[in-house]
Amino acid sequence: MAEKKTLKVTQIGSPIRRPKDQRATLVGLGLNKMHRTRELEDTPAVRGMIRKVRHMVKVEEV
Repeated sequence: MAEKKTLKVTQIGSPIRRPKDQRATLVGLGLNKMHRTRELEDTPAVRGMIRKVRHMVKVEEV
């Protein structure tokens, strides 16, 4: 079986004074507080969410 790729996503920007859809995207990624980190499966849906809030997150491949 092939091993699934994962991405390590860390929130580095504050959602204060951001549009509601960007805040909701952070919550959808499991990030709603500064410096919180999540390991997420590398899927097109997750990549799209990361692209939407790329100015507030740091992404590393695991």
